[in-house]
Amino acid sequence: MKTALIVIDVQQSFEHRPYYNAEELPPFIGRLQSLIDRAQQRGIPVLQVFHEEQEGVFSRASGYVKTMSALRIQPTETFTKSVHSALYARTASGTSLETWLRDHGIEHVVVTGIRTEQCCETTTRHASDAGFKVTYALDATLTFAMVSKSGRKWSPQEISERTALVLDERFAKVVQAEAVAL
Repeated sequence: MKTALIVIDVQQSFEHRPYYNAEELPPFIGRLQSLIDRAQQRGIPVLQVFHEEQEGVFSRASGYVKTMSALRIQPTETFTKSVHSALYARTASGTSLETWLRDHGIEHVVVTGIRTEQCCETTTRHASDAGFKVTYALDATLTFAMVSKSGRKWSPQEISERTALVLDERFAKVVQAEAVAL
């Protein structure tokens, strides 16, 4: 089964958001880097996705829509998106990520990136519904604390646990990065 590693939104834009917390960044980058290195050693495509918006820190004009400086990546292909699911992301020539995967015979995707409960989770659900086998590398995703409308503060660990609960064995196989079979 042909596999691709998808690296979603690991971009400098997040470093300029008010909720950004760099505390979890070094271990996250370390686990993600290990997956990228393993994939590249095995000739597995590494697909990088950036999120872009018209204005703000996610706009191309901001200068922050580029890889976080701590990550070393030489992607097989690069995509940009303006919605949550990376499957809608497009190359500079207009090919969607989903089309690229199908054109290259990819049947299995490994999802990594930022944010755990947003673009990574949405991409996982979409890919599963589109017929791909999905592995969700939980600790190779990153998120930030959130506060619900009721005032409850959710830690990144609680958000990750919730994501694992709703995805595992429904939409994906949820594993730690070191357990990802490449």
